[in-house]
Amino acid sequence: MTTAAVFGTGSWGTAYAMVLADAGTTVRMWGRRSEMVDQINAGMNDTYLPGAALPGLITATTAPEEAAEGADIVVLAVPSQTLRANLDQWGGVLPADAAVVSLMKGVELGTTKRMSEVIEEVAGVDRDRVVVVSGPNLAREIALKQPAASVVACRDETVAEKVASACAAPYFRPYTGTDVVGTEIAGAVKNVIALAVGMAEGLGFGDNSKASLITRGLAETMRLGMALGGEAPTFAGLAGVGDLIATCMSPLSRNHSFGVRLGQGMSVSEVIAHTSQTAEGVKSCTSILDLARKHGVDVPIIEQVHAMIVEERSAEDVVRALLSRPRKAESA
Repeated sequence: MTTAAVFGTGSWGTAYAMVLADAGTTVRMWGRRSEMVDQINAGMNDTYLPGAALPGLITATTAPEEAAEGADIVVLAVPSQTLRANLDQWGGVLPADAAVVSLMKGVELGTTKRMSEVIEEVAGVDRDRVVVVSGPNLAREIALKQPAASVVACRDETVAEKVASACAAPYFRPYTGTDVVGTEIAGAVKNVIALAVGMAEGLGFGDNSKASLITRGLAETMRLGMALGGEAPTFAGLAGVGDLIATCMSPLSRNHSFGVRLGQGMSVSEVIAHTSQTAEGVKSCTSILDLARKHGVDVPIIEQVHAMIVEERSAEDVVRALLSRPRKAESA
């Protein structure tokens, strides 16, 4: 039987652990907080997925070496901006021959590295063992076993198939691919676009406005991803437009909901205080903009989200700036 270690006990890490277990994989989760580990060993995660019953194949521990011991697959599901610090602490316990799966969707602040690059650098994992899982996978719906699909991307197709087989649950259909770069960029940038779409909704704009933002946001995502070596079909698939639609339109999306509150006039600090949590796009908008500028890629929506998040410009000013840009051909 395949054994997986899942590092991180948040909503998506727990939901993916459920997928693995329902596919017949034995899962050991690692959590920093003993109260979270106790919840999981009692068959629940009421902090992040209240009401969801965890499969019996899932156990948890606060000891990284215990979670990782003998694992065929290691899944990393910690917040993206904490990945380096976490790997500095326990990256050395990862089995040398395990596939290492990233569920994280962000670009590291300061270095502008993708999560797979951080894993390779800090934990010394060969890039052919690094796998990225991404798609329209809202954790709450996955925990309810609602049908969904995702992309399992790895440079080594054999490793991708190994991970896909381990997470092929009755309600979760994995597709394999080799475009790690495109899959990661699509997953990171969609969070920032979702903030913009949420802002539009908060301002009272309708579906035309939101569809326009999603479409032009996809164009920005493709420009950046392809400049970094991503492949065009990735952005038209589950990891691209699929994940973008789910994140931009669903009230279950943390980034969308955060943007709605910004559009309604709340400040970033007020939204964080109101929700007791932040959103990945808030943390990653600066690093994604830095990455785009480093490669000379035009990303006006990301620029305006950054202006609102970091420079505290009003939602009205951001909309005005986008609409007043010089006209050009749609393909540009």
